[in-house]
Amino acid sequence: MTSHNQQLFDQSQKVIPGGVNSPVRAFKSVGGTPLFFKRGKGAYVWDADDKRYIDYVNSWGPMIVGHCHPEVVKAVQDAAAEGLGFGAPTASELEIAELLCKILPSLEMVRLVSSGTEATMTAIRLARGFTGRSRIIKFEGCYHGHSDGLLVKAGSGALTFGQPSSSGVPAEIAALTTVLDYNDAAGLEKAFAEYGNEIAAVIVEPVAGNMNLILPKREFLDAMRNLCTEHGAVLILDEVMSGFRVGLQGAHGHFGIKPDLITLGKVMGGGLPAAAFGGRRDIMQCLAPMGAVYQAGTLSGNPVAVAAGLTTLKLVQAPGFYDNLTKLAKQMTEGISASAKKHGIPFSAQSIGSMFGLYFSSAVPASYAEVMASDKEAFNRFFHAMLDAGVYLAPSAFEAGFVSAAHTEADIAATIAAADKIFASWK
Repeated sequence: MTSHNQQLFDQSQKVIPGGVNSPVRAFKSVGGTPLFFKRGKGAYVWDADDKRYIDYVNSWGPMIVGHCHPEVVKAVQDAAAEGLGFGAPTASELEIAELLCKILPSLEMVRLVSSGTEATMTAIRLARGFTGRSRIIKFEGCYHGHSDGLLVKAGSGALTFGQPSSSGVPAEIAALTTVLDYNDAAGLEKAFAEYGNEIAAVIVEPVAGNMNLILPKREFLDAMRNLCTEHGAVLILDEVMSGFRVGLQGAHGHFGIKPDLITLGKVMGGGLPAAAFGGRRDIMQCLAPMGAVYQAGTLSGNPVAVAAGLTTLKLVQAPGFYDNLTKLAKQMTEGISASAKKHGIPFSAQSIGSMFGLYFSSAVPASYAEVMASDKEAFNRFFHAMLDAGVYLAPSAFEAGFVSAAHTEADIAATIAAADKIFASWK
């Protein structure tokens, strides 16, 4: 009998390109039929065949308090009852803006948008408008949304201009982006020596989560901050993923690095479309209607999305909230690593806050090249075996995972036990 997941996927491919509305959902990286989910509750999700999974994707990060948290659901229902949207200012927009600025000391002013892509795209435009320069620097393996100037991969050699990583991105736009190696402070110094007076901004995931979880080296963070200050470039920390995931003050709070601009999303929307960018007052005042850098959005600050975000941001401020998440993520990565070692499987893992990375390599990677050298086929086997065991991991060897406050130690223990059984069968 054909599964409901397969039936839905077959039908979807007739009217939706690839059958999905975001590429990674198609399971192209791991093979097989993507799951269609019908509901979620706490740490669990159920697919179209009513199979339950322990969920470590968390809607790609936002569900830090778990699925259908009763306070978040009530806030959304109450907001919806007052109106789904106005395209005009609301008091709730002011409330979440004030809360963001209170939690994150790097934010002096903030602008609400609807997606992480909007946030990073506009932050780049704002940096260019503020500096009067055109070149930006990004790092191989960091993903900042699908705007043209950020869909760029590394060129053929050090300091070569970037090349489009998507059809439809003009080479002329890609040429304004220089792509460097993540965690390479020396390469960054060389780029500034070469192009310092052309560089409008450096944009980076301070904790990379789109090439699996990669932690930054201290000298890399310091080099970015010092070089941007020295050359008058804008340092943009993309915390769409790490914001409120690594800790209450994100990665920049955890590592003590002060950005000029920051982009936020995912957790701050509580699962609904809400994102933001903000930072230094003198830069933010360049935005319309105050300044000449234009940005607008009909759904920006949507009251229903803001209600979900506000409630989530209040919940994560509970005493011990991040201590518990950090403990659970560490228990899981250490448990799976110990199991792999026991069975002689080349494997490593790490976590920071509620984010974690699993790698089929003998050592934790520190760069895009090292991630790419890991055993992708081993991950694919592991992914499908874990899926069979009722554990839902990201369907790609190059994505970070997430623990939520709804996960229990029993969930973690069940996950480790499932991995141990899989590894034992590989002998």
